[in-house]
Amino acid sequence: MPYRPTHRQLEYLVAVADHGHFGAAARACHVSQPTLSAQLKLMEDRLGVVLIDRGAATVQPTPAGQALLPLARSVLETLDELVRVAGAADSGLGGLIRLGVAPTVGPYLLPAVLEALQAEVPGLELYIREERPVQLEPAVRDGALDCAFTPLPLRDERLMHEEICREKIYLGIPARHPLAGLAEIPVAALGGERMLTLGRGHRLYDEVQALCAVSGAAMGEDYEGTSLDAIRQMVSIGMGLSLFPAAYVASEFGKERRVVLRELSDWPMQRRVVLAWRAGSPRQLHFQRLAILARNALSSAVLEGVEPMTG
Repeated sequence: MPYRPTHRQLEYLVAVADHGHFGAAARACHVSQPTLSAQLKLMEDRLGVVLIDRGAATVQPTPAGQALLPLARSVLETLDELVRVAGAADSGLGGLIRLGVAPTVGPYLLPAVLEALQAEVPGLELYIREERPVQLEPAVRDGALDCAFTPLPLRDERLMHEEICREKIYLGIPARHPLAGLAEIPVAALGGERMLTLGRGHRLYDEVQALCAVSGAAMGEDYEGTSLDAIRQMVSIGMGLSLFPAAYVASEFGKERRVVLRELSDWPMQRRVVLAWRAGSPRQLHFQRLAILARNALSSAVLEGVEPMTG
């Protein structure tokens, strides 16, 4: 019978990759460091390949180890799911979901979703991690996260998704700017204006870049903001114009008087927010149910400019 690594050996490999230190990995796995090291060496000997680079300043997987990591995480996820399904106390969404959220989505759309989840699935535990979409996708693909709420487009073809909602994107203009007096802004009017944006890796960065390309506006890359709040503050003092999603507007613009919001008359702007997960995940039914709950929650919340999907 061919050699098969044990689930403990796979856990040790993942722990060493995550912690970058044999001692920290052993503590996380509740075993002694010699036990962890011996089991990893045994797996390497039986597979005939070195998985951990022990000579570097920081312990890290070799290229072969990096190639096996997604498979190891997938095997462990499948074993976890087996236990969840077998358990009589299964909550219907698997007990625990490691959920990623994009920073421009999580704080503004997630509260309504979390409230609905507490009511509908009281036994559910959520571990929430906020990252840029460019970091969320590999985390979901490799199994570090189960799923993620993120704007389209998805760059990784190994991810599946369910659309949750579409939301308008508004142009934010300093209240004293000449364009603030127009009810709608033609794209051509943005020529020569400075557009502020979040940093690379955010989908709003891509939206601003595309708008600059068609309008002749300039990307203010020396003034990239770390959050939508920071961008709004910069717009308010006249440093430039920027784009703001509808859910953020509904949450944070109630008392804002120094920034006015306008739509572009000849360049409709909206984005699509999805729940994404790894193709082939054994928890696909859980994620599809989570998507349904999220859509229903946003329908009940009635956020202006946010259109929950149906089906």
